[in-house]
Amino acid sequence: MSKSTHERRSPEAMSAPYIQIDLARETDDLFRDGPWMQGRSAKTLAKYDDLRLVLTALRAGTRIPTHDTDGRIAIQCVRGRLQVHAEGRVLQMAQGMILTLDRGVPHDVEALEDSAFLLTITWPKG
Repeated sequence: MSKSTHERRSPEAMSAPYIQIDLARETDDLFRDGPWMQGRSAKTLAKYDDLRLVLTALRAGTRIPTHDTDGRIAIQCVRGRLQVHAEGRVLQMAQGMILTLDRGVPHDVEALEDSAFLLTITWPKG
């Protein structure tokens, strides 16, 4: 059973041998969460030593400033439309699209409309 954003998972539940996630329900829950009304809300769905899954909701016009990561990432747009700046390009993302970025690639994310995305982050071991 999926937990709402108000029922936080224990660290053990986020790193269990398997985790089944209802992404549509988690997204709906995140859009009902209070912090999202200020522009941004996020929820970690899985947390292992070398992998994270983070669901993030952004209000239209909200921008996550330029940053990079030590691991490779995948950004999957699950609702709305996003714009990502990376490697000197402007990349438009609609629901269902996935973008991958290598380690250390500076990028930002902006919601062109109320949106949600699933961020998958991997880290090298060690």
